[in-house]
Formats: sequence, C-alpha cells, structure tokens
Amino acid sequence: MNLLPKSSKEFSSAEYWETFFKKRGACAFEWYGTYVDHCAVLHKYIKPKDKVLVVGCGNSELSEQMYDVGYHGITNIDISEVVIDQMKERNATRRPTMAFMKMDMMQMEFGDLQFQVVLDKGTLDAVMTDESDGSLHKVDRMFAEIGRVLQVGGRFVCISLAQEHIAKKAMSHFLQQGWPVRIHTVEEQSTVNRQSIMPVFIFIFTKFKEIPGADHKILEMFTEEQDKPLRLDSVEQLLEAVKGRQQYALLRNHLTKNSSSGENVSLTLCDSVSGKSRYTFYIVDLPIVKAPRTNHFAIFIVPQGRETEWLFGSDEGRRQLGKSAEFKRLLVVGLHRDQFYESMEAIQSELSGKVMELAPSGLPPNQQVPFLSVGGDIGVRTVQCRGTSDMSGEYVIEDVKGEDGNYFRHLVFLSNVNVVQSEAKLFLHTVSKSVTSQKKTKKEKRRGRPCSETNKASNPIAGQAVDKSYLCCDHHRAMIAGLVLLNKKGGLLADTPFSLLVVGLGGGSLPTFIHDYFSKSTVDAIEIDPVMLEVAATWFEFSQDERMKVILADGLNYIRTVADSGNGAYDVIMFDVDSKDTTLGMSCPPPAFVDDPFLQKVRNLLAPQGLFILNLVCRDSTLKEKVMKAIKGVFPLIYLQKIEGEINEILYCQLTVELKTRSKDLLEAGQILENTLKKHGRYWDQTYNLAEMLKTITIV
Repeated sequence: MNLLPKSSKEFSSAEYWETFFKKRGACAFEWYGTYVDHCAVLHKYIKPKDKVLVVGCGNSELSEQMYDVGYHGITNIDISEVVIDQMKERNATRRPTMAFMKMDMMQMEFGDLQFQVVLDKGTLDAVMTDESDGSLHKVDRMFAEIGRVLQVGGRFVCISLAQEHIAKKAMSHFLQQGWPVRIHTVEEQSTVNRQSIMPVFIFIFTKFKEIPGADHKILEMFTEEQDKPLRLDSVEQLLEAVKGRQQYALLRNHLTKNSSSGENVSLTLCDSVSGKSRYTFYIVDLPIVKAPRTNHFAIFIVPQGRETEWLFGSDEGRRQLGKSAEFKRLLVVGLHRDQFYESMEAIQSELSGKVMELAPSGLPPNQQVPFLSVGGDIGVRTVQCRGTSDMSGEYVIEDVKGEDGNYFRHLVFLSNVNVVQSEAKLFLHTVSKSVTSQKKTKKEKRRGRPCSETNKASNPIAGQAVDKSYLCCDHHRAMIAGLVLLNKKGGLLADTPFSLLVVGLGGGSLPTFIHDYFSKSTVDAIEIDPVMLEVAATWFEFSQDERMKVILADGLNYIRTVADSGNGAYDVIMFDVDSKDTTLGMSCPPPAFVDDPFLQKVRNLLAPQGLFILNLVCRDSTLKEKVMKAIKGVFPLIYLQKIEGEINEILYCQLTVELKTRSKDLLEAGQILENTLKKHGRYWDQTYNLAEMLKTITIV
C-alpha cells in the first residue's frame, strides 16, 4: 500500500492526512522514532504534572506511552478528523483523562497561557516543506499560536530532522522572541518503522518574557556523548554543528550500503567543548587489495603538521597509503591545529567508540583494530603566529616536525588548510621558546608586527633561524634547474649577470635563493599583499638590498605598465602566484595571468633571448588545454617539467625555436651550473641534483 504523497507539499494538506489515516487504519505510524528513543530527553523537560499539548498527534503512540508512565495532563490535536476519531476510540477506556480534539494548530481554540509544554513530533517538518511564501506564512501562524498558548517558562519541544531551512527558520524566530534555544541529538534505538537514515534532533525552545532592547541570545547543543551542553555564538554555528551530525549519519549509511566502494569520502568531527574542528576522517576502501584475512580495518593517525604532504593530503596519496598498509578499509585521521592531543594512546581512547561505527560490514566480532602512524608519535605542531590579511584572509605561521626529524616553518592560509603556501627549513639547535618569543616580540615591534597572537609556551623547540639555502618545494628546485635554458654567452654560471622578475613573494625563499647563489643577479619581486611582505621579513628572514627589491603592486598592472612603457626588460620572468578563487580548477596562477593579451605583455617585457618560467597547477583538463593553447600562441618554444608526486607542472618558455637545446646538452649544462653553485662558498644541499631534474624535461 503506497501512502507516500506525490509531492512534499501534500504533507501540509488536510486532505492528504485524511486519506492517509483512512488507509492506514488504527495501526500506529511513528515518524522519527518511538517513545523509547526520546524518553530520556523528554523526561528532562516535561514534568508529570505539566499540562502538555501535542500538536499534529496523528496515530503515534508517543502520548499514550507518556500517559502510561504518569503524564496524565495531555491534550492531543490534529487536523484530521479520521485520526482523532480513531484515537478517541483507542484510548477511551484505558486513558480516560487524555483528550483528543480535531483542531488546526494554526488557529487554536484554547485561551492564552494554557499549557506548560507544547510537543511536536514531525509536524513542523510536514508544514514547512519548502521556503515558499505559503509555507513561511503557515509556519509563522503555527509559531505565533504556540507562543500564545504557552505559559512563561513553558517549553516548545520539537522533534525534527532539522533540515537547514527548517532549523534556521525556527531558531531565528524564537531567538527574536528572546527564547533560549537548545538542541539534543538522538540516536534511535528502535529499527521498526524507521523512516530516515538521518539523525533526529529535539529542539527545546523555552518561553522567556520578552525584554525590550535585550540582545542576549542563548544557543546550546547536546549530543549523546556529552553531559553538558555546548554553548555557541550564532545560529550559523549551531547550524554547522547540526550539519556535522547529519553528515556523519550519511557517511555511516553510505559505508554500510557501499562497503569497499572505492569512493573518496571524508568527514570532520568537532570538539565537544569548543565546537572547533578536531579530527578529519578519510575513508580509503580498497576492495581489490590482496590482504591477509585478518586485515579488514585499520586506523592511521597522521602526525600533526604533516597533513599537507602528498601521501596524506591527496586522494591518490591516501590510496597509495592504503595499498601499502594492505587493509581493505583504512581510516586516515587528520589532527587539527588549535587542538591539544596528549598522546597517541589518548587519541586511541578518544576515537575507539566513534571509529568502530565506520568499520566495514562483515568485520568479525571482537576483531582487534590496529592504530597505525609514522614513527608511533603524534607529531609536533607549534603555532607561532596568527594574522589576517585583507587580501588573503586568515593565516597561521607554524613550525612542524618533518619525517626526518627536521623542523619546518609553514605559512598556511586558513581558507585552504591543506596547502602550505610557503615553507622553510629551520636550523636544528634547541632554544627556550619563552626566550625566543620575548626576543621576537621586540623584533616584531620594530618591523610592525603583522600577527595577532604569538605562542608563548615554554617547551623547547627547534631554533628559529631559517636555513635560506634549503628549497623545500620541488617546483622551486625545478624553476632553478630551468635557468640553464637562459641563453647567456658561455652558459649560465653562478656569477653570470641576469635580471629576474618574480611575481608572487610568499615567504621569499625562491627569490632569496637566486639572490644568494647567483651573485650577479638582480631580483625584482612583485607582491600585491603588504602583509605577506611583513610575514616574509618577520618569520622567514627575507631581506632587501641593492640587488633585491620588492615592489608592492598588482603583478598584472605592473607588467602591463612596464611593458607598455618600453623602458624595461628582464632576462627571466617567473610566475609563482596562487589564485584566491578555490572554485576554479586551476590554483596557480590566476587565469588573468595566462590569457593571450597579458602573455603578449610578458613577451614584450622579456629580453630577446630571455626565459619565462611558469608554475602551473591545474586539475581541470579542459582549462589546462586552453592555457597551453594560449601560451603556445605567444611562445614558439616551450619545455615542460612535471613534478613527480605533485600536480605542479613547470613551463619554460622562450621567444625563438633557435634557442632549442638538445637533451644531452641540457644535462651537461645542468651539471656545470650545479658545480659552479657548489663552489660559490655557500652550503649546498646534497638533495639538489639539477642534472637529474632536467632528465624529464620535454618539448611541447
């Protein structure tokens, strides 16, 4: 028998419910769980002697079961005459004092202030099927009537799926009336008649006397794991907390129905006290993995600060991690900044109950599920600074411990927490952080400190000195290697003079390396964000001199202006600038930097035998094809270097095919350049191998 309506709007129709209950008969129909599911919360807010009004009662057994445990002052109303007659007949003998009345809750016949509690299970959801004017008008009438019949201090208890448009409307309405809002999450215990995979929420709106001019709002949330509510600051935060519970339920259902599906799914869990993100789960299913029978499920904890590494921070990397671990399902767990983690053992204890809900179906009972990590520790992450840029948004400067035991400094924009914007290696000597913080504060005051907070913990960490010789990013190393293509008489050596324009400063490691290792070079760095210049100087030890100059300007405007003037030319132009628009399939550079008219300006600004080097990060194949077509239309000779394990591709563009260099000559030139840089009297990192990087260059 099909009782479902043809459209959701029928849920708010009296005719639909008349037909529904005629077909359904006397058999109870439970929306959103049973009395057993909800009684623990209901008993907290409803006293046995309270006068309770149940709106939209239907033929649910909820009020009957409440009556049977001592709640004898219950009045039930419904718009359906059929169901009211059914309920009267069903309860006439066993529950003589419980009332059932046919009544429209949007126009109730009760006097003002008649009830201590108004109870609704699913009725609000049935009324507000959408955000049309008609639905909103009905909900406003419903809320107005509930407010009218409730006594001051009384409660509107609403059981709902808390769809976003419903939750937002209800919370906003009652907060405007000055009513505190509290939400409980409910885990349904019964499975019979369960109508939804979504979690059920119980809203508690308490009627306070309205005080003119008062602006104090109370928003709280309880979960089944908590013994006290989480206080939130805004409706938006409360909606996010609700959405998190809903996403978790969807994920559990997805994993139950699609075990070992191979799809990429993830979920972020928040701290129960602060409400801030605490863990992010990534589920890696490998149905074809040839694993031992016992290797069903494992949890891998990513050490703090290493979540941006390719192996942990990308779908492909996590799949590779899963294959290496040889488990059919691997739950990869990321740890968030601003959260304290005592130890690996403490994390295991905290997660044990929650992660087992994400185990694959068919997991043998009492199966021991291992926790895995790198080196067995939780890593080190020290937030040194927080700040906000008008152009880039919030950012943090943090020191993290790498796999090899070295410490690295990261600049991370919080709008894209999985990407390290700039990175530098720190010298390995130990200092007292409290002393360092004091010295840094004086230094920052002199320079105009760009941050709002500095970490002042007293634990020892790696020294603050930045190793300027170290290029952390492989694409920066590839850009340096590509300088061998610069056609200078006698080949490019460490003391060969050339002029460079680099767009995008970041922490300044790339222009600093060129400045320090190519003693006759002159470097102009274009940076649009003055805050980033302060960050580079304060935290990455970037400095300017007669050969290193930073120009605070929009790179697009600067190149257009100088190119049109005809007064300047550079031997090398490098683009290493990211896009702030995360909706694009290309994160580096912004599209305006690679359209045809602007590339013509870049060409005009290059010396006749100059070199244009572009760091391209593009996941959209159609967009990449368009970019490559534009570049080929301007530069007749293009070399391509793909960065292994990364999306980055480095393009080396020249103005004439006459500059084409054979592979053999490229390797030889790379070795010569590397040898001259090593002899320059400065430290040379042995992991750099320019000739080796040039082996994979191709002409496109």
